[in-house]
Order: sequence, then C-alpha cells, then structure tokens
Amino acid sequence: MTRLRNASGLVIVPLLLAACAAPAAAPGAAPVEVTRIVEVTREVEVTRIVEVTPAPAGAAAPTPAPAPAAAVPSGYGETLKAIKARGKLICGVNSQVPGFGFVDSAGNFSGFDIDFCKALAAAIFNDVSKVEYRPLTAEQRFAALQSGEIDVLIRNTTWTLTRDTDNGGNFVATTFYDGQGIMVPKDANITKLEDLNGATICVQKGTTTELNLADQMAARGIQYTPATFEDANGTFGAYAEGRCDAVTTDKSGLVSRRSVLPNPDDHVILDITLSKEPLGPMVRHGDDQWFDIVQWTVFATFAAEEFGITSENVDKAIAEDTRPEVKRLLGADEKVDMGAKLGLSKDWAVNIIKAVGNYAEIYDRNLGPNTKTAIPRGINNLYTNGGLLYAPPIR
Repeated sequence: MTRLRNASGLVIVPLLLAACAAPAAAPGAAPVEVTRIVEVTREVEVTRIVEVTPAPAGAAAPTPAPAPAAAVPSGYGETLKAIKARGKLICGVNSQVPGFGFVDSAGNFSGFDIDFCKALAAAIFNDVSKVEYRPLTAEQRFAALQSGEIDVLIRNTTWTLTRDTDNGGNFVATTFYDGQGIMVPKDANITKLEDLNGATICVQKGTTTELNLADQMAARGIQYTPATFEDANGTFGAYAEGRCDAVTTDKSGLVSRRSVLPNPDDHVILDITLSKEPLGPMVRHGDDQWFDIVQWTVFATFAAEEFGITSENVDKAIAEDTRPEVKRLLGADEKVDMGAKLGLSKDWAVNIIKAVGNYAEIYDRNLGPNTKTAIPRGINNLYTNGGLLYAPPIR
C-alpha cells in the first residue's frame, strides 16, 4: 500500500475496497475508491472518510449543485421601501431640549438630533425637507417605534440592554456620550449628593434618569422624594418655580435647559456624574438594511470630519482627493459603489455632507462655543483628538 504525505503533513491513504462487510458490487460496476484522510496533530487524530460512488457506465457526469443564495432576513428592505413610497422619513424626536431637539414658536425644529434626521433624509432623498418630525415623550417613544408610527428614534435616548431587547430595538453608533448630572440653585450651597438628604428632586418619568437616581441614592442611603413629570417642560418648569430642591437629567440636558431659565447664572450643575449615558439613534428589530443605513449615515459624518471633508470643500475633494478611502466614501471610485451596498445612490455620503456637514459642523452649529447650549466636546471628539468617535473602515 502506498502512503502519500501532502505539503502540510497530512497522511493520505488510498484504499481499494475488497470483499468486506459491504454489499457486493453490481456486476460490471467499477470499484469504489475510498480516500481516507488522516489529519495528525500532536495529541488528536481526526479521520474523515469520503466515499465516491461512480456514475453508471455511459451516464453523464452530474452537474454540481449551485451554492445556496444567502438568506435574506424577513423584513429586510421593508423600511426603506415604505419611506420611499411615502415620500418622507418620519423621525421621532424631542421638541423641548434646546441644542438637541427643539421646536420654536414658528414650528421650526432644530438641534443636534434634528440634524441627524436631516442627514438621513439627505442620504435617501437628497432633500432635507422630506422629514416629518414626530415629537414624543419619554414614555411614548418606544411604543411609537415598535408600532411603526416612526421610522427611527433620534431623541436623546440612552442605549441599554433592556432597550436593545425588551423594547424590540437596535441602537446604532452613539452620536453623543453623556452622563447624568444634578442642577441646584447656586444659593442652596449644595455640593454633593449627601447634601440632598431629605430633598425633593424633579425628574422625568419613564427615563433611565429616574432609575439611576433611585440606584445612586439607595446605594448611599440618602432619603429623597422624587417629583416625576411627563416631559422636560413639566420637569424644569417645576424646578424653576421652586417646587423641588434639585433637578436631574443628562448633563447635556441640564446645560440646555439652564440656558432658557430666567436667570441661568443662579443655577449650578454639580460636579457629579451618576451614570453613563450613550445617546444615539434607535431602529426596530427586523430590518438589517435600515439598521445599516442609519448606522452608516452616522459613520459618514465621523469619517468626513476625520478626512477633513466639510460642506464647503466636498466638491473639491470629489475632484482632487486621491486617498482611496475618501474616494470610496464620496462615490468617486469607479470600481466600487458603496451606496449600492446600502440600497442608496452612489453619492449618498456627499448628499449628507452637503446638507448638514461633517460631525464637527453638526456639533458646532448646535452645541459649540458660540451657542447658548455650549458644551465642550470632551469625549465626543474623534479618537485622533482623544475622544471616543471613529468610523469603521469604508471598504
């Protein structure tokens, strides 16, 4: 018997079946060749036997079966199809937090989160006007997403495990890293949580804020009375009227709402962080294409900032930038169409950048140093500037 050894050290033993326990071959049939491949490792021998039965004499060789097509999940593509048929995106938002999601007396929406709704409309329609903003309270938002009342929730919503599971949603990339804080009147001389023992604290109902406050106070044995309200206006209105000793929400929200109090300088945000609050868009379970579209819309703004592409220079970058990844992002690579992989046009990212700018432009317009809601970028910087933001490779 001849033993063969391949380049990787596998011992290959060809065997010709003789009369054994196997049934006798039919008259005239060719012998059956069995290849016994023995893979030898230091401790374990794995045997794989492949039996090849020849076709009857004169029969055509069988045609190999085609590889099965990749399964398309149920619901894949349905959201984009519905949005296009409707002619607009429906975006669940906040309307009471200046800088993030706010509506003025003329009914105009503006803010950091609002700009990401516009970015999605630009990616799909190349038209930021094709958005319907649906204001939602904290308690309404998840039911609105689950029921299909909205296509996406972009409303200062914290990513948590139960929201990823029990609420039937998926969070995409975080757009703003935050933490919960507490605001108090400056003349109250409150500097730490223990100073709030016995206090009444205003908090919005149905939020992680309410739960985090309870956890932190219980862990420290601090007694307090929560005064809960349906929305931000009710919560901060009660605080402004002196009906509670302190108010709590994400620190970004405290900065935002302090800016519209009658005397902002009369209030201080304590140097205390009660929680991690990663905020970003949320979509329903079941449509991976829509998840990808929302996620890569966010990533496009990160990548544009990293590459130095802005709403002002994007046309020049299309014409002159030779970096391969930039060309792929901007649809300037003749060999690949990244937009088609998302179900969008080849210039999807260009449309986003022209309409709302890169991440820095969005941030500065709504939360930058020249706004009433000025919030230092801190960890919301790109990773190249010591922050947490970066886009995966565009390839």
